[in-house]
Amino acid sequence: MTIKTILTEPNKILREVSKLVEKVGKEEQKLMDDMLETMYAANGIGLAAIQIGVPKRIIVIDISKDQYKKEPRYFVNPVIKNKDPQKATYQEGCLSVPNQFAEIDRPSQCDVEYLDYNGEKQILHADGLLATCIQHEMDHLEGILFIDYLSKLKKSMIIKKLSKQKKSSEALVI
Repeated sequence: MTIKTILTEPNKILREVSKLVEKVGKEEQKLMDDMLETMYAANGIGLAAIQIGVPKRIIVIDISKDQYKKEPRYFVNPVIKNKDPQKATYQEGCLSVPNQFAEIDRPSQCDVEYLDYNGEKQILHADGLLATCIQHEMDHLEGILFIDYLSKLKKSMIIKKLSKQKKSSEALVI
């Protein structure tokens, strides 16, 4: 497995709509393994393929809190079938929007249809943190970041801050 570089906002690739996966084969499984390794290394609980520059409709999630008992989940071509009208609010962050957090309202439950790691069709009823995480990661597949739910002012302040961080990290120190 290989740890990949996670793209950070602002980056036009993060705004691309990801493409459907034709079939789950060895290449997609290797990608999911790499995504999981990358996510764990960054202390995240979810990662979409587009976040490492691969525009495929693949996400990985592990909301388990126990570092010794991992519970990875793989979602290929996920589609939300039902969303609960009742909302839940979570303080969200994102590996592509480092060190920025905001309270976001999302449906508290949802049903997701997807292909698993082996290409088998699955349906999952998710609630709580899992439902929020799935919706957050699925937004990435549409080129949407959690900051897009914020006011124009808050969003532009965050992007400005991230742009400055990017420029200073790219500076050459001799």
